[in-house]
Amino acid sequence: MAGFPALERRTLLLASAGLLALAGAKPAFAQRASAETMGSWNSAPSIPLWPGQPPAGGFVPNPPPPDAIANFITNVAMPELRVFRPEKPNGRAVLSIPGGAYTFVSIANEGVDLAQVMTARGYTVFVLVYRLPGEGWHHREDVPLQDAQRAVRLIRSRAAQFGIGADSLHVIGFSAGGHLAATLATGFGEKVYDPVDSADALSAQPSTVGLIYPVIGHEPGVGHAESSLRLLGENPSPTLVAKRSPDLHVGPETPATFLMHALDDPAVPVENSLRMLKALRAAGRPVEAHLFEEGGHGFGLGWPNLPVSQWSELYARWLERQEAKKLMESRGEGHDGH
Repeated sequence: MAGFPALERRTLLLASAGLLALAGAKPAFAQRASAETMGSWNSAPSIPLWPGQPPAGGFVPNPPPPDAIANFITNVAMPELRVFRPEKPNGRAVLSIPGGAYTFVSIANEGVDLAQVMTARGYTVFVLVYRLPGEGWHHREDVPLQDAQRAVRLIRSRAAQFGIGADSLHVIGFSAGGHLAATLATGFGEKVYDPVDSADALSAQPSTVGLIYPVIGHEPGVGHAESSLRLLGENPSPTLVAKRSPDLHVGPETPATFLMHALDDPAVPVENSLRMLKALRAAGRPVEAHLFEEGGHGFGLGWPNLPVSQWSELYARWLERQEAKKLMESRGEGHDGH
């Protein structure tokens, strides 16, 4: 596999912001989050993922540039969950994994905005701030998965506290966060860290997984170069590339999957979602896919007046159907497709 070009952190951050601003020729995305959005984030309760220092070690702090965007989080030494609780809880939870090319965590459009939509529907929403593999961590390809597995287990261990069902924990990921969500969906049982407490005896398998304009592959012309560089390093071996290509690991226990992508995505080609769709269908796993003509990349909930803005409604309805199927299965009832 061709090596990834070496890029400085500042170059990557600013280039990412520029690329996302360019996506779909809609520069509004790159604007800083509103004070209201950041206020919602700052007031949300925080839960540390790990009882002490996270596994792996090797973190190297790198102060962000003066013009860094506050809603693009970097320098994640201590990963965490932010919790958004609904006024009328339905007993279900969504764990959101924002994107950011494994270079930052985009907490506004793929965190707070989604939380507002899903809490209005009764879901308790957790937003994951995960460690970024290019920030010096050892075993960089495992670090995000360590945090994702731990997040699911930790939420499950506190299900009673949050009034949610341990079997109603749905994971959704965006862009590079979609890659992490897909890696979790196919590698929830992979041993990437030693247990630290009783929560780690619980399953890290999501109830369902949503993949929103996800990175899946790593090859030039298919994957996203910055995401692959940060996750795998320069000149990764074919074995390492295959290890972190989630479409190659879809199996009989991969959860039901919701896919969404814009056909005009200039940053992460739609072939990524199509590749995952093909793998899921080949494995006989439940999957629903929505492709939109316009949208670009990194649009979060979508653009006003474009059909792509309907995806969160489609996702919410899909979740309801998955919960209904689960209820019928628990009662030993068949499914008539309605």
